[in-house]
Amino acid sequence: MPTGIIINSSAILLGGLLGALLGHHIPERIRTTLSVIFGLCSMGMGIVYIANINTLPAVILAVIIGVVIGELLFLEKQIASGIGKIRGPLEKILKSDNHGNDDTEEFMNSFISVVVLFCASGTGIFGAIESGMSGDHTVLIAKAILDFFTAMTFAIKLGPLVAFIAVPQVIIMLTLFFSSGLIHPATNELMRLDFTACGGILMLATGFRISGIKHFPIANMIPAMILVMPFSYLWTAYIVPLLS
Repeated sequence: MPTGIIINSSAILLGGLLGALLGHHIPERIRTTLSVIFGLCSMGMGIVYIANINTLPAVILAVIIGVVIGELLFLEKQIASGIGKIRGPLEKILKSDNHGNDDTEEFMNSFISVVVLFCASGTGIFGAIESGMSGDHTVLIAKAILDFFTAMTFAIKLGPLVAFIAVPQVIIMLTLFFSSGLIHPATNELMRLDFTACGGILMLATGFRISGIKHFPIANMIPAMILVMPFSYLWTAYIVPLLS
């Protein structure tokens, strides 16, 4: 059962609604500090999972080639472009309710960034696949805590529309969850350890991005999650015997 996904999406829904209704009572200094803390927590989670690494060269190779593929396919730009297609309907809503923000362009840019953060972050993708493969919902539950406060913070500025990002998020995560269940029988423990470590690298990069330290193209790193287990198997089965 996708317990972690249900908890995570519910956290976004509830946090978005509470932020829109009550968020203006939260001082600006607290909102700013929380954003940095969210990033720090994501980095801490990433470091913990990176420590599980089994085949360092395979993971590094998967990350490098995965990023190159993502950059060549412009994954992050394509995701933003797809979200931008809902701009028209949203602008109609904004004519009647923009929460005091007259800059529609700024609103849309912020909203697209939030959707990418919730629906295409390294933490979410890794968490959904890990949950489907092992039944461990730890990552998604921890992410739910972060997403609750993140959604609340963004909803102060963007309004209740933030809450409804939970809809595309749950669709994407459920797809990853059930797909990973089909992959699990073809993997072994060592491959899964390297997969966990690769996910940790994406979580670490996500933390840097949330904190505003470095804007890593997280969506462009996603192909690494697909490559890491095959690379781990090939390295262990063929390269290690040659080196020994």
